[in-house]
Amino acid sequence: MSIERRPIEVPSSAGTLRGWWFPADLSSPGPAIVMIHGFSATSTGMIADRYAEAFASTGISALLLDPGGFGRSDGEPRQQINPWKQGRDFLAGISFVAASPDVDASRIAVWGDSMSGRIALVVAAVDDRVAAVAVQVPACGDSLTEPDSSGARFAAIRDTLLHADLEALIGAVEGPLPVVSPDQLSMPSMLKPITAYRWFISYGARYGTGWVNQATRAVLDTPEPFDAQPCMRYIDVPLLMVVAEHDEMPGANADVARAAYELAPDPKVLVEIDGGHFGLLYEEEPAFEMSINAQADFLRRHLGGA
Repeated sequence: MSIERRPIEVPSSAGTLRGWWFPADLSSPGPAIVMIHGFSATSTGMIADRYAEAFASTGISALLLDPGGFGRSDGEPRQQINPWKQGRDFLAGISFVAASPDVDASRIAVWGDSMSGRIALVVAAVDDRVAAVAVQVPACGDSLTEPDSSGARFAAIRDTLLHADLEALIGAVEGPLPVVSPDQLSMPSMLKPITAYRWFISYGARYGTGWVNQATRAVLDTPEPFDAQPCMRYIDVPLLMVVAEHDEMPGANADVARAAYELAPDPKVLVEIDGGHFGLLYEEEPAFEMSINAQADFLRRHLGGA
């Protein structure tokens, strides 16, 4: 089955976001999912588009965006990692699809991978327009953070994401550094495992992706850091979390992800896969097929579709 993709432009407060719209073949307004790829990865040719095609084939239209400052999207400075800004990119994408005559605004999901998985979890807790959330190998941290029994940490995160002047809160900028490198001694990079280098060079170096092997990281002086863990118990919509049993990526500890999952209320589904952090991003790996099928089934059950 051939899935149509259309270039799309989404207005946001930081400039025009660009990516792809994968419309489902439906005769009436249907569900949609807003997607942003992981750390610096783009919307073109870096596997997230294969997930979008799978969702559209089951009747769930997919909006796959480059975050601001990356790929084909506007935004300055270029190549700067800032999860707060990417959270607002998700919000802009939700607003865009909710206004579409082809979308049932009560059936909008969000999707993220690795770093954007962490961001999607926070967005799902903060934005009551989200009807479901699916994340894979989410970067929920290397260790458990302080419990939030009073809800004060979550309230601070929500207020910062929705209302803060993010530019005024930038306290430092780390880098620039390569995103990945084959040799941490001679050329340190932001993502250090050799598996990260192998995947980004295999897929990011494809012609036309727009991926750049360099980034900076904004460090913001916020009341609370950008942390999904305090947000988990406020995700009151169906949650799917795909976790790599032996995730080698710093910041994406599998035990921490499982603990975060336990904090979320039902309904929820945990899927464990083999292949490490990047196995589900290789088309030829069994983890890819397992992950994509589990997510499409989950979304179809909770959002409807074909």
